[in-house]
Amino acid sequence: MTLDEFLKDLQFNIDRANQDNWEPNWEDSPLAYKLYKGLPVVPLSAEVPLSLTEYRMPASPDIEGIGHFLWYAYGISQVSESVFPEEANPIHSYRRFAPSGGALYPNELYIYLKIKGLPDGVYHYDPSHHRLVLLRAGNFDSYISAALGERCELSSCFGTVFVSTMFWKNFFKYNNFSYRLQGLDAGVLMGQLLESAKRFGFAVGVYYQYLDSAINHFLGLSENEESIYSVIPLSVETTNWSSNGNGTFNSQTEDRLKRELRPIFFERVERTKNVLEFPKLITMNEAAKFESTDSFTRLRNRSYDVRSNQEVNLPQTESLAYDLAEVSQKRFSPEMDFVLTRISQEQLAVLLKKSMTSFHYRNDLDDIFSGQEPRVSIYSSLYNVEGIPNGAYYYDSKEHRLLEIQQGDHRMLLQSGLSFDNVNLQQVPLCLHVACNRDFYQEDLGYRGYRILQMEAGMLVQRLLLTSSALGLGGHPLLGFNASMADELYKMSEQTSLIQIPIGSYRPKPWLRGSLHS
Repeated sequence: MTLDEFLKDLQFNIDRANQDNWEPNWEDSPLAYKLYKGLPVVPLSAEVPLSLTEYRMPASPDIEGIGHFLWYAYGISQVSESVFPEEANPIHSYRRFAPSGGALYPNELYIYLKIKGLPDGVYHYDPSHHRLVLLRAGNFDSYISAALGERCELSSCFGTVFVSTMFWKNFFKYNNFSYRLQGLDAGVLMGQLLESAKRFGFAVGVYYQYLDSAINHFLGLSENEESIYSVIPLSVETTNWSSNGNGTFNSQTEDRLKRELRPIFFERVERTKNVLEFPKLITMNEAAKFESTDSFTRLRNRSYDVRSNQEVNLPQTESLAYDLAEVSQKRFSPEMDFVLTRISQEQLAVLLKKSMTSFHYRNDLDDIFSGQEPRVSIYSSLYNVEGIPNGAYYYDSKEHRLLEIQQGDHRMLLQSGLSFDNVNLQQVPLCLHVACNRDFYQEDLGYRGYRILQMEAGMLVQRLLLTSSALGLGGHPLLGFNASMADELYKMSEQTSLIQIPIGSYRPKPWLRGSLHS
């Protein structure tokens, strides 16, 4: 099977992408967080603010503020206990504000910090103890800047976040399908991180292009186990986010850069006794790597013609302000708990506009001020929305309008496309699909494009979930759906559906809940 065939099967035929007769061994499952052994640690304050209603003015953070930021980005916020008839003991899972497929959280956070009261260096964020673990001490501005192709003025940044994927953490359950999940999970985490950064007054830039092996070497990661997916500098000062300013890059290779730092090796806790091999994931990761900064590029995003029967102009609404802490806490993913209610045009307009507006962000692929269309877009199957005929639509974010593709009640069609009947779409008024270019910009970005677009889809998904929560609605991201059926519903030819998100009202779930904070 070629890599192109593998990616196609991940999208349209997951049974062929996965290994035959795969069964997860839950008794030998990995931890949902990475634990280092024998390294210096810095405890973080558990007295986190319980309200994030306003955007703070930019100010250099201290260790307490960094702890609060990391907790809202990826800290453990809830302990869930589930009881199953076939299990003697209850099963505990540790939830975070960013959802993850199967609550397995394959991603890890590392952060390079230069703040008062803390030795300069790069740290791992340990969410299980809410602490930092020191990996390397020192100032590494020049090294990280070189790995980014000298495209960010690191000297004006107080920190840099690195988002990684640990392959085994969800491969043990999802097999090769985990390659698709890992990019989406990373994006959802990044969406939560960027929203948290806004509340703490941090300016951010997302870099998808960097020298992979050089960054992994810097962090002491084994590339057969874990690899960095994005690099996100943080600043409260005036920062040049494209330092060379002319679209060219200072040529650098990963082999030359790696020689500047000695390798580092660490011991860590691994609960799994028998870690199985995942050659497809390693092969895809190798194929997606950049070995030289000469490979870095910019994109001219493509526009698509949507065949529309008629247009529905959505009402202009006030900007939705919400408490990120409250909305994150109450965000809920209904399964069989959806209850059909009527959705107003104002609710739909706020959901779509707020999510797409907040999705715009600074990155190294395009200029957010150039007026380019985003690389990911929203299609929707609507039912029982006030003043809008039931049907399939495309959301034109630039004009804030819906383009009707075909009328009708498509809930049963979409229900028939689910791999599992864990959601009753008959009770769902809004079924959204996040879509992207069908070839994942492979001509421009090679195999890097696939995971970048999965991450961008995840970032948009988290914005949709947060906005839904602020509106009192629930959303349940689904990957177990028939992408070909959804693409046909929306008459797509150059795009494809990456993820399906039913959104609507829901009944309270009969469970006992307790906050980790009072």
